[in-house]
Amino acid sequence: MTAQTTRIRDYTAGDAPAIVRLFFDTVRSVNRADYSEEQVEAWAPSVPDPGEWHARMNSRRTLVAAEDGEVVGFAELEGDGHLDMLYVRGDVVGRGVGRRLYEAVEREALGKDLGRVFTEASITARPFFERLGFRVMREQTVLRQGTRLTNFVMQKDLTDYSSLQRG
Repeated sequence: MTAQTTRIRDYTAGDAPAIVRLFFDTVRSVNRADYSEEQVEAWAPSVPDPGEWHARMNSRRTLVAAEDGEVVGFAELEGDGHLDMLYVRGDVVGRGVGRRLYEAVEREALGKDLGRVFTEASITARPFFERLGFRVMREQTVLRQGTRLTNFVMQKDLTDYSSLQRG
């Protein structure tokens, strides 16, 4: 299956169980290449509670990438342009699903006249975001469960894109 057969759609409450599992599995598999066992366990110690995540995802602009009715990715955009999460299932990494999901997020941001999208990208995700035109603002260390993790505050200026991307 290609990214062309991936459908980007709005989040629904029924997506929460698949999304929390996808998050957990992706951190534990994909991010293992750049983070230690201790770090991935601190980042995703267990599968999150779907009810808690639903409350958060329902209050943001959450988009879902689906293939054959299965959730293969998701992204959360906050009202100020903060891209809080963008995760794709390990078996679809490298197939363009993340790019299509991000492009949908960017269209949302442009539609809200946001001047930028910003995120805290993992070591693993940094090259992906750089290919999309984000730049690193700074490297930072965050604590999760008492364990230090490195990530990067990244930003993409949308002011130059607004006339090109609308429509």
